[in-house]
Amino acid sequence: MESTETDGWKKTACIICSLNCGLEIKTEGGRITKIKGDKSNPISQGYICEKSQRMDFYQNGADRIDSPKRRKPDGSYENIHWETAIREIAEKFAAIKHRHGGESILYYGGGSQGNHLGGTYADSTIKALGIQYRSNALAQEKTGEGWVQGKMTGAPVHGDFEHCEVAVFLGKNPWQSHGFARTRVTLREIQNDPNRAMIVIDPRRTETAEMADYHLAVKPGTDAWCLAAMSAILVQEELVATEWLVEHTTGYAAVLAAINKIDITRYAKTCGVEESLLRAATRRIAIAKSVSMIEDLGVQMNLHSTLNSYLNRLVWLLTGNYAKPGANNAFVPFLNLSNSSRSTSKPSGSGKPAAPRKWTHSPVTHSKVIMGLIPCNVIPDEILTQHPKRFRAMFIESANPVHSLADSQRMRQSLRALECSVVIDVAMTETARQADYVLPASSQFEKAEATFFNLEFPRNGFQLRHPHLIPRPGTLPEAEIHARLLEAMGELNDSSYTFLRAAARIGLKAFGLAFAWKSMRDKAVARYAPVVLYRTLGPSLPANLAPAASLWGISQLYVRAQPAAAKGAGFGGPTLLGGNRLFDAILNSPSGVIFGVSQYSDSWDAVKLPDHKINLNIKEMLDELATIDCKLPLHRADYPYVLSAGERRPETSQTSIRNPEWMKKGQFGLLRIHPQDAVKLGCAEGDWIQIRTPRGTAQVPIELTDELQPGHVSLPNGHGLDYHRADGTLDRRGVSLNELTNTTDRDPFAGTPWHKYVPVHLEKIGAP
Repeated sequence: MESTETDGWKKTACIICSLNCGLEIKTEGGRITKIKGDKSNPISQGYICEKSQRMDFYQNGADRIDSPKRRKPDGSYENIHWETAIREIAEKFAAIKHRHGGESILYYGGGSQGNHLGGTYADSTIKALGIQYRSNALAQEKTGEGWVQGKMTGAPVHGDFEHCEVAVFLGKNPWQSHGFARTRVTLREIQNDPNRAMIVIDPRRTETAEMADYHLAVKPGTDAWCLAAMSAILVQEELVATEWLVEHTTGYAAVLAAINKIDITRYAKTCGVEESLLRAATRRIAIAKSVSMIEDLGVQMNLHSTLNSYLNRLVWLLTGNYAKPGANNAFVPFLNLSNSSRSTSKPSGSGKPAAPRKWTHSPVTHSKVIMGLIPCNVIPDEILTQHPKRFRAMFIESANPVHSLADSQRMRQSLRALECSVVIDVAMTETARQADYVLPASSQFEKAEATFFNLEFPRNGFQLRHPHLIPRPGTLPEAEIHARLLEAMGELNDSSYTFLRAAARIGLKAFGLAFAWKSMRDKAVARYAPVVLYRTLGPSLPANLAPAASLWGISQLYVRAQPAAAKGAGFGGPTLLGGNRLFDAILNSPSGVIFGVSQYSDSWDAVKLPDHKINLNIKEMLDELATIDCKLPLHRADYPYVLSAGERRPETSQTSIRNPEWMKKGQFGLLRIHPQDAVKLGCAEGDWIQIRTPRGTAQVPIELTDELQPGHVSLPNGHGLDYHRADGTLDRRGVSLNELTNTTDRDPFAGTPWHKYVPVHLEKIGAP
């Protein structure tokens, strides 16, 4: 396979975290042999961290699969032909749809880290099957924040940490988890500038907290009291941006009344932060010319997680830190992941299409559907029941819910209770080992791929990654898998493609005009546009880039929806021509392209509320705030410690990298514990502990550290994978965290799990 780059270096990207920093790689014999940062990438500009060096362990894992598999009655799997797999899956899902309706099928996934193009094609399969309910990892973390965001601004917001005077990190350790471009470079710049400041709100003294000017070391689970106290300091010390609030917001009177009731001294005591420190940090925010604030899993997977997201926003909104340099701004995404499309379907026994439905609650537990997603923690309850509306099938793509969702035991039970389950993935994951069918996808380095985590402001970028390795025989890109499924279901055929294929051979302008004409006359073309684009435009694209065809449609939609940002990046003019120019730039810019350039004032246009004013008054959140004193974290005598399940460390990685040999030093699965707790337990460094939760047990060695508070312990994320070596032997290292967690421990609003607040009992044991 030829590369467009020179000197043997090929442009691609990291797949460890959502930043997907640009990389250059060298390959030899199907292996990735060298990796460095891509200085030409317009966003990462050559920046990488040490975790990027692990790409070959993903590419050449021993548990990669190269044939479709069908589960046998004894639980083992047999290889079957692609034609057989596609035919049987299409028939079984069509039968379930006919008997119970498309709403009985749950779609989970849509793209692992950096593997998002497949999700654009899955949209067609979702529509063909009439699937109404979806979920994915965002419902583990971001739906509470998304709900609050929708109520307050209706627009996605991100901090400008490169230029801010004060950076605030809430339940986030960006030194390890990143979250914004060139993270460690930016952190050092803030640390070394006497005119700037860094504030960290976190129970643990993280690497970022070590750099901070103010570390608010809250007691685990008490972030809401800390944030409420900060808002109260702003209000009661008259530090709010009053004129700005009058001009740009609504609902301040209700917020003022609620915040004035807060006893700052008592709230500071509750969260365990010295009142003088809390006031000093808050005053620093109030006097700053610009403040950027970001929250992450430390509060999004914790008690009062949705309330935390609301109170976080109050802090920076009360001080007027929106729509200006160095503050929080509404970025323009290339594809908005929060706007899941709603499918139309043919109900059972009817030949007429049903009207589009917007489901607001899940069918069995009636849990909120936020950002188009049902909460992950309710999935087993939506299956393991005799309720007539229960889920009866799952389509799982580039995701591993058995390992990543709470209560792995119930998740395994749920998959086996379904009438049919299908997994598309590159490896035989824990979830694949419970599915009825497993379909092998080509890896991220064997096909065209991209990510839609494009969060930057004012210049936002997108990178199409070209394939640099020959696809493993027997695998297919997701675009081909979904196209074959639709054709097997009789939704598309050559008559849908012939005219558009001829137009594509003429050029993009002719194709665009032909596609508009055809989609108006053939509902299937409009309904299943991504697959149609793959089958018609795809063959005319440069070699091996056919799966990028869906980006033509996304480019057209983007230019139409965001004309100002597109024009700022050089893609203005008539929509068709601007979209074509953007698509061409994407295809021909292997390091990535700036697709949107915004002005700070555009952040106000992005506010989707009356008069473009921000709403401060979310009644449900103010009601919750009024009752939190009745919901203090309880000390349980039988489970006296609090476990943060999923700490990011240098020795953790993204779970797509399943081969544990990537870790050259250190030990998997160490339980971090404060020395005082070790003394109570009669333990020393390296001793083994049994962890017991209400759901499960695990045995781990301990590491002593005073970074944690007494009573607070932590385990790393990404460990405990069941990695099967080439000879079939099992290699599990570390703890599979969700063998310990419980689906009932979740936020009452968004249903997000409390993985950072797991009650545990610890006991010293001998060597395991």
